[in-house]
Amino acid sequence: MAAENIRDRYQAAGQDHLFTFWSKLTEAGRSALTHQLDGIDVERVNRVYEKATSSESNTTDPHRVADSIEPLPVDASESVSANPAKAGEWRQIGLQAVANGQVGVLLMAGGQGTRLGSSAPKGCYDIGLPSHKSLFQYQAERIARLQIVAEAQFGKPKGSVVVPWYVMTSGPTRRETESFFAKNNYFGLNGKNVIVFEQGTLPCLTMEGKFMLETTSRVAVAPDGNGGLYAATRAPLSPSDKSRTVLSDLVDRRIQYVHAYCVDNCLVKVADPVFLGYCIARQADCAAKVVPKTSPTESVGVVARRGDKFSVVEYSEITKEQAELRNPKTGELLFNAGNIANHFYTTAFLQLVESFEHELAYHIARKKIPTVDLQTGEVVKPSKPNGMKLELFVFDVFPFTKNFAVLEVARREEFSPLKNAPGTGSDDPETSRRDLLDQHRRFLETAGARLKEGVEIELSPLVTYAGEGLEDVKGKTFTKSGYVENLEELDALL
Repeated sequence: MAAENIRDRYQAAGQDHLFTFWSKLTEAGRSALTHQLDGIDVERVNRVYEKATSSESNTTDPHRVADSIEPLPVDASESVSANPAKAGEWRQIGLQAVANGQVGVLLMAGGQGTRLGSSAPKGCYDIGLPSHKSLFQYQAERIARLQIVAEAQFGKPKGSVVVPWYVMTSGPTRRETESFFAKNNYFGLNGKNVIVFEQGTLPCLTMEGKFMLETTSRVAVAPDGNGGLYAATRAPLSPSDKSRTVLSDLVDRRIQYVHAYCVDNCLVKVADPVFLGYCIARQADCAAKVVPKTSPTESVGVVARRGDKFSVVEYSEITKEQAELRNPKTGELLFNAGNIANHFYTTAFLQLVESFEHELAYHIARKKIPTVDLQTGEVVKPSKPNGMKLELFVFDVFPFTKNFAVLEVARREEFSPLKNAPGTGSDDPETSRRDLLDQHRRFLETAGARLKEGVEIELSPLVTYAGEGLEDVKGKTFTKSGYVENLEELDALL
């Protein structure tokens, strides 16, 4: 679009201050600014701002009658540990879907390891395992193993089962993520089945909703939150082919069911057949995997009901009295379904999100945002919040589901997030390493082996996905620590 037309569009939207320095810009500066502005839907951003601010005002209105917050209905959730027989049935259903080529995986991997002392994408991080494998490698190898298990279970030819992996990055992490995968040959997966795409951004806004300039020729932008996943699945995968998107690729591959999760959980069961089978059996269009809270005061959002809709309710929204309520029969907390950003969708539901996305209210984060002073052209670094970043959360779609389901799983088997710097003592590399190696010890002991005290054995995901295939260790006692890539290597640790 010509610069004049772009300027007219922004003037009509009340954002023509972005052209304040136009007369002083070089040709390169003008080209960069118009190219960026042409790619922004300014009318949509204005609508997002209005919806976000009105929603926030409504929420804080002292005269507003808030929707009641209620625990999950009993029939909305089930537990893996309480239903081992059912879990076996769900696993078969899920594995069948994997074997049929009906399952895809969406990975939210936009974050950097800043808190961990690394500027690299978080998925590149090594938590200190004997193998020194990254989080990305662990997850890739779990997919590879699951494909093999599904082939064996249902008599499929070797290499015929494919679980495509859609990796959502952010602007700062995309290039490094792509090069990390390419350099490591996609960790044994076919590169054609690893699709890297980018989460969207939104302009940073003043408190009055005006776009902020990062430089005289560039608008300041920020990632639109992990809920930007939905819009990102509709964005072109390549500038050269505007028709191909994550959604179109899911349809072309005839993927019906999608598992979505965050990169920082070393215990994640990627494309978990139990979770998939549970959701398929319940004909859910969207679902959440949860873990029981460790205590009433744990700072974690819970899946609950807000009014008559499913929602994630932040811990700050629940009173102390509500948080401490317990089921008189089981003694469990009533608000117990800790959210771990681990979700199921049908492809049909992901396609539907666009139809109600305008009803989703973005969350406002007021921040200190360096910006150009429109009077002087100088960049100002504020000492207090001067603007806002707008974000959607991945769970903001829950109230719009038709058939929502929740599956409770054991924390020690499925959730060990990596959030904090080494040595913090919780949710850090050391706890991730400990939790993963403890799980591998349980895999071996459940299969009938013994490990001498202090012995740590790391099992490659290529050896076992969730403890299966270890029958040969029955009766053996392992006396040495180590890492194994195949079952035969275990004998060296006796």
